[in-house]
This record gives sequence, C-alpha cells and structure tokens, in this order.
Amino acid sequence: MNKKKVVDLYQPKKLGPMTFEAIINNLQNKIYHPIYFLCGEEPYFIDEITDAISKNVLSDSEKEFNQTITYGRDVDVPMIINLCKRFPMMSNYQIVIIKEAQDVRNLLPDPREKSDKKTQEKHPMELYFEKPSKSTILVICYKYKNIDKRKSYTKAIEKNGVLFESSKLYDNKLPAWIQTYLKAKGSRIKPEAALMLSEYLGSDLSKIANELTKLAVNVPQKVEITTTHIEQYIGISKDFNVFELQRALIEKNAYKSFQIINYFAANEKENPPVVVISMLFSFFSKILLFHYSPKKTKEEISVLLGINPYFYSDYALAAQKYPFLKVRQVISLLKEYDLMIKGVNNKSIPNGELFKELIFQILN
Repeated sequence: MNKKKVVDLYQPKKLGPMTFEAIINNLQNKIYHPIYFLCGEEPYFIDEITDAISKNVLSDSEKEFNQTITYGRDVDVPMIINLCKRFPMMSNYQIVIIKEAQDVRNLLPDPREKSDKKTQEKHPMELYFEKPSKSTILVICYKYKNIDKRKSYTKAIEKNGVLFESSKLYDNKLPAWIQTYLKAKGSRIKPEAALMLSEYLGSDLSKIANELTKLAVNVPQKVEITTTHIEQYIGISKDFNVFELQRALIEKNAYKSFQIINYFAANEKENPPVVVISMLFSFFSKILLFHYSPKKTKEEISVLLGINPYFYSDYALAAQKYPFLKVRQVISLLKEYDLMIKGVNNKSIPNGELFKELIFQILN
C-alpha cells in the first residue's frame, strides 16, 4: 500500500490560514492533515472540501471500515473523541466527518464561562486539537458561524491542522468566480454571460455551480459560452433580462425598455419585481459613484465600482446620459417603487403597471 503523506504531529508546524485552492491542491497531491476545521457563512466551500476528502483519500474498500460520517445533532464531544481515537483497519487512515457540527452541544469552550485558569481543566475538544491522532483525519463542518481566532483552541487547530474560514463572495466578485470555475473545467465564458448568470442566480454558489456544470457539459470546450448558450441550457432569456434592461436604459431606448418590462410582467415568477429593482438600484448606485469618483483611469474607476473593465464603457455612457442630479432622482424613484411593489402606499396597482410608470419616469 502506498503511504500517503500526513503532517507529522510529533513535530507540529503552524500551518496558518489556507485558501480553498491551497487545500484542494494539497488533497490532490495526497497531503493530508489530522484536523480540518471548516467554518463560515458560505457552505459551498465547506461542502467542496468535505467531498474532496470523502471521495479521494480512501479507496472504496477502505471506506467501509474507516470512514464515519455523522451529524452534529447525533453526537456529543466524548463520542467524537472516541471515534477519532479508534485505529484504522487495513488502512493508513480513518476519516471522521462531522456535518452540521454547529449543532454539537458544547463542541467548543464557552467564552462566557469564567474560572480560575490555574485550576480549570481544558475543554476535551481543545485537548484533542493539541494532540490529535496521527492516523485520523477529522473534518468538522461548522457552517454559518466563525470561531474566535484569539482563543487557545483555535491556535491548536492552526498548529496541528487546517482552519478554513469560508466567506461569502460579494456580488461584484461572482462574475470573476464564474469565469474561474469554468476555466478549471476547461471552458470559457463571455463577461456579459458571466454577469447575466450572477445577476439571475444570486449568490448561492452551489446553485451557480450546478448550472455551470450543465454549461460545461453541453457546450464544447473550444466554444466560448455566450448568452445564447445560457438561454438554451439554463432558460434565462438572452433578450429579456435585467442586463438587457440596463443596456436599453443606458441607450435611452424606450421601445426596448418597455418590451422587456412587458416580458417581466408576463413572467413575474422568473423575474421577481423586488429582485429587478434591487439590481437596478445597484446599477444606478454605481453610476452615482462614477460621478463622484476622483479616479481618472478606466482601471481605477473599474476597481472603485467593483466591475470588470470590459463594462467600463457602459458606465461611462450611462454617466453621460444620466447627469448627477438625474441619477439621484432615479435612486429615489427606485426606493419609492420598491415600497409600492411591497404593498406600501399601493392601491392595488399591478406590478406590471408600476414598472411601466417607473421606467417612464427613469427615461424622462
């Protein structure tokens, strides 16, 4: 059996923070650590690391006796430690995965408990973090929460294993993430197509990844993914979407703007009014920032707005078409109509009619 590399726990080395890419790269190179404490607001990266460990470290025959997957609500700290202290059978390692670990009662020392440090015994989990079993790979999936990096148990995790904080991606980072994800699969996507996907699929990375997998499977690798492919394989209209509405508004194209709004009114489920207004608010807020910007170059302004430089010309044209005071008025209108669509000061006017009023006032 080929020996797989693992950190030597008798000569521990502080690993420090590791990126998602570094962790996956280590796993691909069969470099494993005794502890993976995965925490944070974004579940996607936690799930991806956990799946990579679960699927690739042990062979199918080894998994039968040496891989344990359980949930936080079903275990307590003594049970976890007992699982970790077992010896693997006919394998170099055993894997213990605790999913939804935030549900484990008293998994970590309670920071609210104050006592004499000289007499207080350390928390059992902290003791394990300080000297984990060298034949166990413990994966703790602590979703939607972070842990205090100043605590001694955190330092023990970092010294002997991997502490990964999975942060949510900002909306303006999603198009770049989509491009990077597809590049790793050998595919390419046009910037406007990446933007369309990020606007319509939101910030749920798992949902985005599922749709991108469809595209990667259906579009030949040598072909760059376009809005037409997105319409064909995902179902988002390439002609009637918020991205095209923004473009029509930039060009002051009333016909196209109302054509899109009528489509939205007829397909409200796929184009929720509150979401559309939220996207328009973000768009015009960036135009306002463009007017305010002390920056001069295309690259500087793109960084300030959080946009791909590919779209700089759109915002430059929008700033010409919509002077500073007009942009302020549009933002006020968007706030007003957002409340009306939510039922505030609205005398049963259909959303489609409200949208037509809004677009008329934006264009005039």
